[in-house]
Amino acid sequence: MGISTTKIVGIKEGKVFSPIRISAVDPVTSLYGAFGKYLHDNDLGFGDVEQVVLTGVGSAYIQQPVYGLQTKKCDEFVADGLGARHESGIDNAIVVSMGTGTSFVKCEGDKMTHIGGVGIGGGTLQGLSRLLLNTGDIRYVSELAQKGNLANINLQIGDISANPLPGLPMDATASLFGKAQSNATKEDIAAGLVCMTLQSIGSAAILAALGTGIDDFILIGNLTLLDQCRDVFPAMAKLYGVNFHIPNHSEFCTAIGAAVS
Repeated sequence: MGISTTKIVGIKEGKVFSPIRISAVDPVTSLYGAFGKYLHDNDLGFGDVEQVVLTGVGSAYIQQPVYGLQTKKCDEFVADGLGARHESGIDNAIVVSMGTGTSFVKCEGDKMTHIGGVGIGGGTLQGLSRLLLNTGDIRYVSELAQKGNLANINLQIGDISANPLPGLPMDATASLFGKAQSNATKEDIAAGLVCMTLQSIGSAAILAALGTGIDDFILIGNLTLLDQCRDVFPAMAKLYGVNFHIPNHSEFCTAIGAAVS
């Protein structure tokens, strides 16, 4: 549960079914609307529900049974880890939850530990897009970015060196937005914003994992739906010798983790 958005998943015999996402003006309206729609769409009655588990910042607003059904709550960071492990099948990893900001959870078997985070995420991309592109629609920004050229925005190693540097290919980023000019196209700006957001998250995750011996990173949250994730993270994985994974139902992993807790 977020402040205005609720994600619901069902777990039956260990498998995820019918995940949905509903937005409303507040967390209570969002929850009850999403829950009612979920039951209706799946032809379920209250008696078919064995357990209701809530997680996320919005769950703090719910202090009573939902539609008369008893509920329990799951810590959001624990839910991140459990959901990512459930969907990826990886027991030891750093879970990178890319929401409004980004949190890092170290997953070691059944032990989930929140090890930090960074104030960069979907909120950053949305806010800067409002300022620079006059839109807060992240999907539209992603579509624009597909038509942009990062070489017009980011300063690359090839721009500052005639030869590759040790461990750094010519197209590696030397400075995000370091080459941007006032006449940049909106497509190039969009490409730069998306790249900056994703590269910053990836770099912060790798730094957070130093000393843990872990080189697998599981990406979850709404930003995993951006097409650019399929370019940015594999390039970073190759550069740093790590593995980034985007599991099934990546945007619903926190809800899945609560359900299997």
